[in-house]
Amino acid sequence: MKQLVRIALLCELVLTAAVGGAAEAYPAKPVRFIVAFPAGGNADLIGRLAAQKLTEALGRPFVVDNRGGAGGVIAEEIAAHAVPDGYTLLLVSLAHTVSAAINKKLTYDPLHDLIPVSLLVSAPNVLVVNKSVAVQSVPDLIRLAKSKPGELNYASSHGTTLHIAGELFRSMTGTDIVNINYKSGGLAVPDLESGRVQMAFSVMSTAISMIKNGRVRALAVTSAKRSLALPDLPAIAEFLPGYEVSGWQGILAPKSTPRPIVVKLSAELARIMQMPDVRAKLVSLGADPIGSTPEEFAAFRKAEFTRLSALVAKAGIKSEF
Repeated sequence: MKQLVRIALLCELVLTAAVGGAAEAYPAKPVRFIVAFPAGGNADLIGRLAAQKLTEALGRPFVVDNRGGAGGVIAEEIAAHAVPDGYTLLLVSLAHTVSAAINKKLTYDPLHDLIPVSLLVSAPNVLVVNKSVAVQSVPDLIRLAKSKPGELNYASSHGTTLHIAGELFRSMTGTDIVNINYKSGGLAVPDLESGRVQMAFSVMSTAISMIKNGRVRALAVTSAKRSLALPDLPAIAEFLPGYEVSGWQGILAPKSTPRPIVVKLSAELARIMQMPDVRAKLVSLGADPIGSTPEEFAAFRKAEFTRLSALVAKAGIKSEF
């Protein structure tokens, strides 16, 4: 019996050494870096920046593969079924936890078949109103909405932070604001600027563009505290304690990806997120750099899933896919 125990321990030591050695040599070939968004948007730009810096740091290409569509499900399915050897990574957003909450017919389990590597950034939305809406602050907007139930509407895109932020605002304020759904947030911009839609919880880069053209008024950001990109703008939480809906991007890997490789990538990404040029670029995109450990990202993802599951259930948000 003792002999068997010794053999088992020896095998474990050999396996551990082999995995550790593989991590030291990693990557030995190009890495597929799946981005769950179409090319050109903020999330894609953040993904490409991370891939570029990983390529420079680790000496092998991290090749971006855009697989947008179906709320991230297409990209997640590919990654979840990939070989777990460290050569497939996936960039996801808040939509990852929303999909896990509302999709019941997936071919994979989002929270178990994809493991956290690093939470890269947090990116709050901005509550904006058309200039014709006679409000100057969040309390003004709440008073107006309560005085005109069912008359104010907000632009959103199903299952995104734009939608979630609006539903949380409606729930916490007890107001009857009407959701106007668009295929993407960008398609809502002309209607918001013209006044056909009164308000939106817009992504930061789009909001800044609209603010500059003078057709909308920014009231607050949706993060728990003020954003680095718009430090003079209050957070909705300053008026509604507990309100928080921030877009975020993070990197996942297929389940069973060797732990030493995950740790190596996480440490490298944490270092990259603190580079002055990276931080400056991210802030210009409306994102606050983070760079977390796998454990920190896992805890964050679990909390997001719990919180958003309750919200989407209360709001009756269903999968469109």
